[in-house]
Amino acid sequence: MPSFDIVSETDLTEVDNALAGMRREIEQRYDFKGSNCSVERKEGVLTILADDDLKLRQMHDLLSTYLTRRKVDPKVCDLGTPEKASGNQIRQVVTLKQGIAQDLGKKIVKELKGSKLKVQVSIQGDSLRVSGKKRDDLQDAIALVKDMGVDQPLQYENFRD
Repeated sequence: MPSFDIVSETDLTEVDNALAGMRREIEQRYDFKGSNCSVERKEGVLTILADDDLKLRQMHDLLSTYLTRRKVDPKVCDLGTPEKASGNQIRQVVTLKQGIAQDLGKKIVKELKGSKLKVQVSIQGDSLRVSGKKRDDLQDAIALVKDMGVDQPLQYENFRD
C-alpha cells in the first residue's frame, strides 16, 4: 500500500549557520555598536539577550531573516515571554519546535478522517503515517494538510508506492 510520513523536523546545523550570520551582522551594524546583544543555542533552545525592547525586536527580525536565508521556516520558533536579566538587559527564550505535538497530530487525524478521503492515518510518536490504496488519495491528503494552515512547518517524507 502506498504511504508517506508527516514530520516536523528542524535542521539544527542550518540554525547554527543562521545564528553565525546573525552574530556577524550584530557586530557590524552601527545601531548595535557598544551594545551587549547576543544569541546562543543549547539543544533546541535559543536564548536572546538584548539591551532594550527595540533591540529585541530588531533581533527577532534578524533571526527570521537569517533563518529564511538558510531555508528554515521562521514558524519553527516559539517565542517565550521577555524577562528582565542582569544589568538592565532583556532575556527571551525561543524554543525550536521539533516533532508534531500530540494535540496537533490528533487535529490532523480528525481533519483527514472527516474529509472522506480513503486513507488511514496513524500517530507514530512525533510523526504521522498516512497510507491509502491510491497514490492520488495520498496527494489529496497532502494538499488538505497544507491547506489547514498549521502554524508549524511540516515535511512529507518516505513517499512509497
